[in-house]
Amino acid sequence: MQWTDEGLVLGIRQHGESSVVLEVLTRTHGRHLGLVRGGRSRRMQPILQTGNSVHLQWRARLDEHLGMFSVEPTRMRAATLMESALAVHGVQLFAALVRLLPERDPHERFYTAGDVILESFDDPALCGELMVRFELEILNDLGFGLDFTRCAATGTTDDLVYVSPKSGRAVSRTAGRPYRARMLDLPAFLVTRERAGRPDHADLRRAFDLSGYFLTKNVYEARGIRMPDVRGGFLQALQRAFETSAPYEAPK
Repeated sequence: MQWTDEGLVLGIRQHGESSVVLEVLTRTHGRHLGLVRGGRSRRMQPILQTGNSVHLQWRARLDEHLGMFSVEPTRMRAATLMESALAVHGVQLFAALVRLLPERDPHERFYTAGDVILESFDDPALCGELMVRFELEILNDLGFGLDFTRCAATGTTDDLVYVSPKSGRAVSRTAGRPYRARMLDLPAFLVTRERAGRPDHADLRRAFDLSGYFLTKNVYEARGIRMPDVRGGFLQALQRAFETSAPYEAPK
């Protein structure tokens, strides 16, 4: 068995004295692992850093085997990512989210999204929006998608400001007002039928509260695992990035 593909490095673990098991998100073969002989060498260590883009060749006698990777770099971004706390936590959060997906299932749109996310960490509003949308897409792919298109109670598509914690469906302001204390906030930028401009930090925090609630309820608790600590680190770094970044000015 043999194939070639493009991949994003998610992480490595030591294997023997000189080799590593490499974990990547590939364009067409999904999240995949393989052995890299000599992966701990001085030449290979910089290449196999989380966040780098690589060209891969995988070989194995049988498809179900771990197999071996041959790896060549295509985009060495890890050193740049290490310069920012937001990027350090962001790339680790991205990897943790991808690990929720079944191994070897193809997810080309997630590969494409990851390639964009990994280039966005110098813009807090952009990377925050991309990351929370990525969390929502992970939920959708795992069978727990949320519906922000119309009110669960009335069917209206206007003034959707809440989400039901039971159904994961949007609720309008009028229909949800009597149950406000039990509802989750729906930031305007997540409503698919309209754009509300760039989200501010408060918008993003509400969005991450929303995605985090359903990730915890439907994925982490259901699997008997905890939400990774790196998510909290990312949210803290995102807040600091907003506090220190210059105000955004729309192009004239």
